[in-house]
Amino acid sequence: MAQIESALVIPVPQAEALVGPLRERFEPSASLGAPAHITLLYPFIDPRQIDDRVLNILAACFRTFTPIEFSLSAIRRFPTGTLYLALDPDEPFRALTRAIWKLFPDTPPYSGQWPDIVPHLSIGQFADEGEVERVADELGRACKDALPASARATDVALIDNSTGRWTRRSTFRLGN
Repeated sequence: MAQIESALVIPVPQAEALVGPLRERFEPSASLGAPAHITLLYPFIDPRQIDDRVLNILAACFRTFTPIEFSLSAIRRFPTGTLYLALDPDEPFRALTRAIWKLFPDTPPYSGQWPDIVPHLSIGQFADEGEVERVADELGRACKDALPASARATDVALIDNSTGRWTRRSTFRLGN
């Protein structure tokens, strides 16, 4: 079985029709139940250590943020082979990540693997440059008239894979 993990994400249901089929084929978390989302903090703490105290700290944190109006603005890729949709604006998502990380300093984004926080909606992960090019072209055709796509972030979901699939454990509202 894979390592048991948790994550804090903002679901983006508006993106499912556009990117769901590609995510299902190319994004490992999608085939294990994770919806189209913007990751705020992954990995978060071990799901077995999440108790009422942790949930209350998260709820209080997220109440201090207002819902975020944003758009899925462009198709981009990381040098690591991840294809994604960029967000505009992306700073409110960075601020959320920094706030969570400040409260839980032992949980740096992506285990501290990258120095910059780049909020995004992952489409897929590719080892082969030719495949990422082909899928980027396919996504470009599918998104030709759909980007930028407006969206609104109102909730943060705590998800975990303790069942072997990513499932929503708790939901927190942004703002009051």
